[in-house]
Amino acid sequence: MELRTRRQTISGAIRENLTLRLFISLGTVMLTGSMVEYFIQGKTVSWIFFGLGWAVALFSFYLRRQAIAALGRFWSLHVEIRDTHELVREGPFRWVRHPAYSSMILEILSIALLMRSWWTALVVFAAFLPTLAARIRIEEKALIEKFGDRYIEFKRTTPALFPRMRRTT
Repeated sequence: MELRTRRQTISGAIRENLTLRLFISLGTVMLTGSMVEYFIQGKTVSWIFFGLGWAVALFSFYLRRQAIAALGRFWSLHVEIRDTHELVREGPFRWVRHPAYSSMILEILSIALLMRSWWTALVVFAAFLPTLAARIRIEEKALIEKFGDRYIEFKRTTPALFPRMRRTT
């Protein structure tokens, strides 16, 4: 869906392309590997996992759309910082610095739940998490170059991928 999203913006310098290609490849491996695992093991539908998988998937899609909407013209599939770039702290960015990446983790989890493809998920996460860590490092370096102390403060006060659980004491 994001590959065809139109946006009204001026392109910026793209920092790297490898992680995007790896994300697409790993998503394909997750989907096809899950189907192969499901059919080879002769699994049948588990309505509990099916329902939970769809709930996670729908939340993931919602989270990603909210992140794209909050970024507006600054959204990109690439690590791409523009001259007019602004530091966005609205929408899901109030709770996490990288909600679109959080969404990607949830998408992989949703496929694993829907298809009960635990082995495929284990293999994909083993490759996906280091790729994601590299992508975040590249992106945050670019954001620090652009916004300096403002981004460092955002980084200090806002978790990267999942909101902090607050104590209710």
